[in-house]
Amino acid sequence: MRSKGGLSFALFIVGTGLLILWAYGAANAASPAIGKPAPDFEFTDIEGNTVKLSDFSGKYVVLEWFNHGCPFVRKHYKSKKMQKLQKHYTANDVVWIAINSTSDKHGDYRAAGESKDDASENGTAATHIVLDPTGDIGLAYGAKTTPHMFIVDPQGKLIYAGAADSIKSTDLEDIPKATNYIDLALTESMGEDEVSQPETKPYGCSVKYK
Repeated sequence: MRSKGGLSFALFIVGTGLLILWAYGAANAASPAIGKPAPDFEFTDIEGNTVKLSDFSGKYVVLEWFNHGCPFVRKHYKSKKMQKLQKHYTANDVVWIAINSTSDKHGDYRAAGESKDDASENGTAATHIVLDPTGDIGLAYGAKTTPHMFIVDPQGKLIYAGAADSIKSTDLEDIPKATNYIDLALTESMGEDEVSQPETKPYGCSVKYK
């Protein structure tokens, strides 16, 4: 007969194994395919607006996964590069949705921002800021890092997925040297050209799912 202690230990091992497998699956969730319809989702932003991604049919939409506690995200905001992109493209009728999928079990969740001024150390010009503590939106897109960027075209298809730029670094001095993939993809697509780099490897801090 197995002792209670032995049974408890076995259950602990099984439970730990399942938790590891779940975490691995969350971290390695597949992104939707380039050229295919982007997964639709409904959200309520931090200002109380409830809308769906499909409500923006006919417009370009940028999805930006962020967490301002991440040094890779801070690089883009401290340099003002992200805000400049947001302002430039939202002025040209692009919808920019900044999403934080950090679980509320993590201490930095509330630091995700409850206002546009709080959403990063230097504010944001995103159209909508969304807190996604359940991780539902992040997992639907396979968002792995902060930042992790996606672009949806006016037909609702995904035309870009990956890194914000070409240099994996937290150094502000690398910003001017890097190819900004968001600017490149939007410029090409809005100019009716094919996106030359539709998919790149994202880099940054891992998304802390529930």
